[in-house]
Amino acid sequence: METIIRSKTREVIISPENPTVIIGERINPTGKKLLAASLVKRDMDRVRKLAESQLRNGATVLDVNVGAAGVNEVEVLPMAVKAVMEVTDVPLCLDSANPDALRAALEVYPGKALINSVNGEEAKLSAILPLVKEYGAAVIGLAMDDDGIPSGVDGRVAAARKIIERAEALGIPRADIVIDCLALSVCSDSTAAVVTLESIRRVRQELGVNMTLGASNISFGLPDREAINEAFLAMGIAAGVNAPIVNPDSSQKIILISDLLLGHDEFAMNYMCYFREHKAETPAS
Repeated sequence: METIIRSKTREVIISPENPTVIIGERINPTGKKLLAASLVKRDMDRVRKLAESQLRNGATVLDVNVGAAGVNEVEVLPMAVKAVMEVTDVPLCLDSANPDALRAALEVYPGKALINSVNGEEAKLSAILPLVKEYGAAVIGLAMDDDGIPSGVDGRVAAARKIIERAEALGIPRADIVIDCLALSVCSDSTAAVVTLESIRRVRQELGVNMTLGASNISFGLPDREAINEAFLAMGIAAGVNAPIVNPDSSQKIILISDLLLGHDEFAMNYMCYFREHKAETPAS
């Protein structure tokens, strides 16, 4: 199962046989006051800098989200997409809950984008899937429905199946759907990680699609969040995630190690390349 996304000049293939694709999450104003303020002013310098820093830390796809108070997404999302394309040619993940903003961004994007996202709610399926079909994009499907995020594994698998079936009914290939089984905080539910990981395994086995994950929600409300996130991300990759949405500044190393141990890094070439570049940062044994 290969999910192919493209920029004007570069192609990225998400596949269980390939190394993990890192989707950089940092162009997102949630919790970033300076970025939010710059987007309100339509100043794209910070967007460009965030794009460049994530590329230096191993991102192969960049998520672009401009959703903040006072931002007109229909106008600003395509501006941000153009700004990112000025400094890189990696494929983009267009991230908005606003179908009009997605359409505006798709109009200016000269490739096959990944849309973030659709879910099993009827309104979302009706609004987003036709855009995916019209523009020949790929799409992230969130394993939730009109009742919210299912608490159990069966419910999340059923939500993922619903999204896939509705997409295929419109002529969208299954390969163009990347499922996110959703992480919730273990601080409020001790079984949250187990449910997500088992959902990932089931979706991979039963539906065969490629998988993404935003791992950081798992640690919300707890100390030393980065360590928790890294452990959970490694478990998610082992369960079937192959295109996580992460901060590459902190997650690149654990992803490379996961690939190495799962046999997705022949002769340890990717890990050794990373190690040589970061040797000065590695504590002496």
